[in-house]
Amino acid sequence: MQGPAASVRVVGGIAVLLLTAVLGACAGSSPGADGAGGDGSGTSDPAAGGGTSQAENDLVVEYDAGDGSSLESWSLTCAGTVSGSHPDAEAACAHLAGLDDPFASLPADVVCTEQYGGPQSAHVAGLWGGDPVDVELSRVDGCRISQWDALGPLLPPA
Repeated sequence: MQGPAASVRVVGGIAVLLLTAVLGACAGSSPGADGAGGDGSGTSDPAAGGGTSQAENDLVVEYDAGDGSSLESWSLTCAGTVSGSHPDAEAACAHLAGLDDPFASLPADVVCTEQYGGPQSAHVAGLWGGDPVDVELSRVDGCRISQWDALGPLLPPA
């Protein structure tokens, strides 16, 4: 059979083959499966921007100065030895270790002063004390300015 019906069947068959190949590639990939810095365990190197490893105190900090400059990203591991791309890793680890719960959420019913501390924002994710951390930080009111400042050398000063 030739003509439009045969062309549609051939194009449809090619589309199905391409879709199958793409889905098969996606299903077969996992962190570390490409041999680039993974052990196939599902963890990845924070310095590569791929998430966090399984150290008890392992963080990725993404900082936005709010001035249109590029987003900065640092890794920080505080587990026996200090490592990572954070510009002041030793001081950040020492400061965080001295805090009871450095990444505690602000209470839902907290009343904050209406003041603006600047356009800076940050996202901290990973593990601290073995507990998951995923906190968005800013300087848009008194509570959030205090939260930012309490983290000391983990974040740049405003």
